[in-house]
Amino acid sequence: MTVLSSLDKMWLSFYAMGFMVISMGLIYVSRYKLKNRLVKVLLAIIAYILLITAFFAMVYLVFNGPTGGA
Repeated sequence: MTVLSSLDKMWLSFYAMGFMVISMGLIYVSRYKLKNRLVKVLLAIIAYILLITAFFAMVYLVFNGPTGGA
């Protein structure tokens, strides 16, 4: 297993936060702005996949403490 550096962990946390923001927007659009049921379901599935990915990334970051450093 590869140990991530502090910089890699920072970028992973940025990606996870971005996934959460994107999923929030997609869920809003799929619930309140779209009429086509197929597109609504597709956007909601994409949003929940991004949200679950962000969750697991944050869990990894929280339970995989600091890498040390100076």
